[in-house]
Amino acid sequence: MQVALRTGIGLAIALTAQAANAQNTPSPARADTGMRANKVVTATRVPNGSIRPDGRLNETVWADVPATTDFLQKQPVEGGTPTDQLEIRMAYDDDALYVGTRVRTRERRPIQAAISRRDAVSQSEHIQVSLDTYHDKRTAYTFVITASGVRADWYHPSDDEQNRDNSFDPVWTANAAVDSTGWTAEMRIPFSQLRFTRADSHVWGVNFDHWVPTRNEEVFWIPVPRNVRGWSSWFGELRGISGVQPTRRLEILPYVATEAKLNADRHPRNPFDNGVNLTPRVGADVKMGVGPNLTLQATVNPDFGQVEADPAEVNLSAFETFFSEKRPFFLEGSQLLPGYFYSRRVGARPRGLASSHFVDYPDNSTILGAAKLTGRLRSGTSIGSLLAVTNREHAQLYDTTTNDFSRTVVAPLTAYGAGRVQREFGRNASVASASLTAVERWLDDDGSLARLLNRRAYAGATDVVLRLADRTYEVAARIGFSQIQGDTSAILLAQRSSARYFQRPDATSYYVDPTRTSLTGLNSFVEVQKTGGGHWRGYAFLGTESPGFELNDAGRLGTADGITAVGQIRYIETRPRSRLLRQYSVSMSHENEWNYDRNRQFGAIRSDASLEFRNFWTLNVTAWHDVNSLDARLTRGGPLMGTPTSNVGIIQLSNAAGANTRLSARIYHGVNQFGAPTTRYSGGITYRPTPRWQLSVDPNYLHSVNARQYITTRASGRAETYDRRYIFSWIDQDIFQMNLRANYTFKPDLTLEVYAQPFAASGRYYDFGELPAPRALELRYYGTDGTSAIKNADGSITVTDAAVPAAGGGPTTFTLPLRDFNIRSLRSNMVVRWEYRPGSTLFFVWQQNRAAEETHGRRIALGDVFDGFSASGNNFFAVKATFWMPVK
Repeated sequence: MQVALRTGIGLAIALTAQAANAQNTPSPARADTGMRANKVVTATRVPNGSIRPDGRLNETVWADVPATTDFLQKQPVEGGTPTDQLEIRMAYDDDALYVGTRVRTRERRPIQAAISRRDAVSQSEHIQVSLDTYHDKRTAYTFVITASGVRADWYHPSDDEQNRDNSFDPVWTANAAVDSTGWTAEMRIPFSQLRFTRADSHVWGVNFDHWVPTRNEEVFWIPVPRNVRGWSSWFGELRGISGVQPTRRLEILPYVATEAKLNADRHPRNPFDNGVNLTPRVGADVKMGVGPNLTLQATVNPDFGQVEADPAEVNLSAFETFFSEKRPFFLEGSQLLPGYFYSRRVGARPRGLASSHFVDYPDNSTILGAAKLTGRLRSGTSIGSLLAVTNREHAQLYDTTTNDFSRTVVAPLTAYGAGRVQREFGRNASVASASLTAVERWLDDDGSLARLLNRRAYAGATDVVLRLADRTYEVAARIGFSQIQGDTSAILLAQRSSARYFQRPDATSYYVDPTRTSLTGLNSFVEVQKTGGGHWRGYAFLGTESPGFELNDAGRLGTADGITAVGQIRYIETRPRSRLLRQYSVSMSHENEWNYDRNRQFGAIRSDASLEFRNFWTLNVTAWHDVNSLDARLTRGGPLMGTPTSNVGIIQLSNAAGANTRLSARIYHGVNQFGAPTTRYSGGITYRPTPRWQLSVDPNYLHSVNARQYITTRASGRAETYDRRYIFSWIDQDIFQMNLRANYTFKPDLTLEVYAQPFAASGRYYDFGELPAPRALELRYYGTDGTSAIKNADGSITVTDAAVPAAGGGPTTFTLPLRDFNIRSLRSNMVVRWEYRPGSTLFFVWQQNRAAEETHGRRIALGDVFDGFSASGNNFFAVKATFWMPVK
């Protein structure tokens, strides 16, 4: 590990030395100034219905549309002449914008264009059209067509080429055709799918991109230099569109669905499981334009049966795992509601308790309805708001002794609200914003849920991002707040939660108040960074979250009670004097975090190097060193505990993004002061044996030894630890996981997708001990220092401590149960997706969830990862049909 650390730092120093020599090279920013030309393309009006987008450009009206041909390379030679000849024409009628493209290939090269599902275009040759319809030089829509006719689309919410909202999913058509000279394509983009302001004639921003994966060649009409941030601010102008006005944009998407759940472990006396469990569903989504700039989306009884399941995990910490959002309604427009709002809270699994011989417990809270309003006004103000209501949920109970049915409330009727207003100002697109979230739960005053859940929660923040000197520098600041309200029992749980642990006996800045009915907190930060201009970049951050800060009703928060300082310096070279490298960057950073008692909780020094070779392979190397700190959460409400130093090295290698077979490999290795190692091997292979098939395997193996795995807290401890025992052990843990995917595309609108995640994990606990004193780094191991530890036949351990007498005299004795585990599981789904008409889709879904757990703790082998296929589990089948109905 020391070798890896020295190698990473040495590589950073060596490249920085080369950077110093490179200071004499011409500045790329100055050399590429000519790329930012004031270009104009003019759209030609054509008769309605005169263009049918079959991809062949054989309509006679195209002959009257002027072609745009002046393109430049962005890579491999920045500003170079494109290899192929590209022509793009733009036309329009009353209803839609049309884009016609011809690519004339040199030397009749092979065209790499897989037949894949919509939005999967990175490995295929394609044409990209980006439109800044507000002409605000900040936002843009992008439409893509590949040489095989596969479409893709996304939205740029800011002036950044890489900031993409892939949930943008408009209804539009396009086709492509390959011929003897190259290939052609036609797009039809309805004006109803675009937001723009009302005017007699329109001037929009526009840019074009041609991606050739076989040569890793990217060609733009106006390329943004690689060392510059920006996107729509560099666009040329699209002129000539007149007599077209924004539409009302009313769309209705009703659905019907039915699902069946088959449980392998069904009990014959379970009255809630009839073996099929058939459930019909109906609902609808509505999308409506509110003026020319805003869109209102609403959903009634939404169904997400086609959404892929979350991955399996083994979580031995005190903290919640946050999974990514996958539900389409909550994805689209989510960039306007970042940070304080975590949409997975809406419709989450209920938290109330239910106990009986047989229990029918809901998997999630039913979303009765949800609505959101998003958009951007002509003034530069962006608006995002969401309101969702989830139903009061009951668990059904059956008592076999009395033969009685009953039910109990496990989730209250709940309303979630979130809103954000963002205003851009100045020529550098500085931003000021304000956001607010609220949760209201209708709880019975004397019910068990009132003792468990907060009655209401609020959080909000004001942010400012100042972009200076032509966006070379950024200064950002935030001040935010949170408040939760509820019964004393619920607020007590919040005080004692893993986010803050107010009950810590050695805390000086806060304490548990059992009479509280509310809890308020603040957070703030200031950061300064240099983001462009020349080779050097810098970053400084100072932020704080007060102990009472809480977001977990509507948002997500791991821990509060922190004061964080970060500093980083980075060097970027996009034109190195090297036959080996195409570009590289190196950085050094230092980070520290303290709690409000001024105890350092974390400290690290880190170095990174990122290299891109001439063949477009990339290599990333990271090394960091953690310093000794004090952790307020290891004892889970007990006193501070020392943490060891550690060294970590990471190496990651991947091939070119456009390769027909994608390869990646990553090695992570760390070892701490106790000699406990953590090693992770991961990677991925994506292979296309034919243009219609795509196969991928992403293996992941983790071996870790944790020398401070929390076990439990017991009374009858030593006076030094406040008469309590904070018990820990070592744990030797192995995890094998594999993500397997097989996709077959019959045609771009009809696909079969199969996903499987076999998973196996084992954990063996050993060397038990306890914290001997606050802030201690070492444990008081059982079997030493006046203690004995005897392993029993059932695997449990009986501990006797002669140094601490029991209440009735004699040594203290207690037993620690066996905790070793061996888990195997399989989560899989198969989805047939058919877009049988534009915007309307039919889904056939089969999901499996198999799992088994044992307590022997035997270390797993590679073959064990497939044992989940033989475990018992559940099968879920569903059929869902949606029908898109646009209303003019």
